[in-house]
Amino acid sequence: MKRVYLDRIAATPLHPEALAAMLPFLKESFGNPQSLHRDGQAVLEATEEARERVAALIGASAPEIVFTASGSEANNLALKGLALASRAKGTHLVVSAVEHLSVLNAVKGLEKFGFSATVVPVDGEGLVDPAAVEKVLTPRTTVVSVMLANSEVGTIEPVAEIAALCKGRNVLVHTDAVAAAGSLPVDVRALGVDALSLAGDQFYGPKGAAALFLRKGTRVLPLIDGGVQEGGRRGGTENVAGIVGFGRAAEIARAELAGRAARAAALRDRLIDGVLGTYGHVILTGPRARRLPHHASFCIRFVEGEALLLSLDMKGISVSSGSACSSKSLKASHVLLAMGLDHELAQGSLVFSLLADTTAEDIDYVIASLGPIIDRLRAMSPTYTTFLKESLP
Repeated sequence: MKRVYLDRIAATPLHPEALAAMLPFLKESFGNPQSLHRDGQAVLEATEEARERVAALIGASAPEIVFTASGSEANNLALKGLALASRAKGTHLVVSAVEHLSVLNAVKGLEKFGFSATVVPVDGEGLVDPAAVEKVLTPRTTVVSVMLANSEVGTIEPVAEIAALCKGRNVLVHTDAVAAAGSLPVDVRALGVDALSLAGDQFYGPKGAAALFLRKGTRVLPLIDGGVQEGGRRGGTENVAGIVGFGRAAEIARAELAGRAARAAALRDRLIDGVLGTYGHVILTGPRARRLPHHASFCIRFVEGEALLLSLDMKGISVSSGSACSSKSLKASHVLLAMGLDHELAQGSLVFSLLADTTAEDIDYVIASLGPIIDRLRAMSPTYTTFLKESLP
């Protein structure tokens, strides 16, 4: 059976060169980078080289990179670490309604300790209005967190404009760039943010290797207390092999970014045009232009996303329905609901995210496979039967 993997937002395959870079640190180069002997110092050198490569991908300096085990950990370190370190100034936070659950739930956790939060709404394309963020800032606001790009609907957010509005107010700005870094040009200086999260498994690096950029001089309280690792900002022995693979994947992503994006965008548009031009009662979620180059997402009326996903899997096609972290919850996506979609329509979401080796033939196979699946599922749908009856003259 033909296999077509279009679920990049969940995971990417490990780049062969990233794997090759990792292997020595899973075998003979096993030293602890905190050890003073030559076995440890050789490993430390590789770790710091990876730090430089990750920093270069986002326009940062190496000391501003804190390695973590996941994008979710980086988001938690940013929200909780920045908020707790700034508590003397205030306890008010601002986030958008479409943030990843690792941000929204981190805020809920902080609320149990006396913090308050304002959740800023989005428009029908998932865009945050910078003016709406500015309007809710108070003298007690310490942290604003708005993602750079949304993995469910592909929307690229106006983070630089939001950061500019916060500048001079003594408000720290964090952006979750997990879906964007390695796919879009990202420059922390141009964005003007104080903290930024990214993860290697989104651009062909290993799972379990991610990072938080912290602008020089930005105070953060660690989530994991321990030794001197990561400048005292994250205790625990480093995942050296993962970090090295992360660094090599970041280096490759930086070199190939423009070519990958242009090719993906062309195939993305082919998919969007094919789906919208072929099937009725289907909407594109998120903006047509201001979206991730490898991303296409839809809501298909009268069917459920889980049934679509499983039916596509039987045809050898791997996709997502809603976010990777909530696709098993059988609940409508909080992102789609925040965009104003009703529960019934939001239940029919499909998210396609293309890999670097996705082909035009793959896209055409998906478009051709989707129609019979939609027809079969709608034939079993009571809501579709009701719709047809109500549409009769």
